Amino acid sequence: MSTARRKGRPRGFNTEPGQGTIQALNRALDVLDLLSRHEGLSLSEIARGLGQSPATMHRVLATLHARDFVETSPEGQDWHIGPAAFRIGSAFLRHTNVFERARPFMQELMQVTGETSNLGVERAGQVLFTGQVETHEAIRAFFPPGTVAPLHASGIGKALLSGYAPERLARFLEGYDFARFTEKTIGDAATLRAQLAEVQARGYAIDDEERTVGMRCVAAPIFNFHGEAVAGISVSGPVQRMGETRLPEIGAAVTNAARAVTHQIGAG
Repeated sequence: MSTARRKGRPRGFNTEPGQGTIQALNRALDVLDLLSRHEGLSLSEIARGLGQSPATMHRVLATLHARDFVETSPEGQDWHIGPAAFRIGSAFLRHTNVFERARPFMQELMQVTGETSNLGVERAGQVLFTGQVETHEAIRAFFPPGTVAPLHASGIGKALLSGYAPERLARFLEGYDFARFTEKTIGDAATLRAQLAEVQARGYAIDDEERTVGMRCVAAPIFNFHGEAVAGISVSGPVQRMGETRLPEIGAAVTNAARAVTHQIGAG
């Protein structure tokens, strides 16, 4: 009798780093990851950032460039993420219809509130921003797709955590690193639990300068058919425009948008 195994994974497959991995492939992925977090880097900056020799990095870049995963600036001095990386990365969005369904409501949120609207999901214990509709204001919040943020220090993160079952939340908080970014960042499990209770009561979360001084965010969870928070939708902007008196109004708009997307994906 054969033993069933997960489709697409060979016998003995594991995800532990350093076991059964290919060093050259790891280097190429390191380069892509580094470039994705910068507007452009020179060969020497890439080599220095990854602790590799320029000759090694040049070979990696030449290979990636031949497959359109990276490209150079017109002057040939800096390297950037290429179109092939975008095409493959976009497959993550196609994997779920949340982004497609949420886009019209993000547009509406931006128009109604005058502030930037964002969409994010939980990925590897962090918020992964998957979409954004920017405001036309000169001063704005900016979380381009692919940006990550800690769950405890973002509006969408707290919205997602508010949907955790008690057992899952307890496991999440075991040994969690409450990294501090501003004086207002949540620094302990008790404070986070108290805020999550408030989120559940009013329907939306608030990031009050907890990640970036001068910026506020209001977010609400999007649920799937099983009642699980699978994404979060938010509005972010400077505290001068998102004053405390506006938060209930913005919160209602964000909550309504989250409910609409929840309905659109077949839940609620």
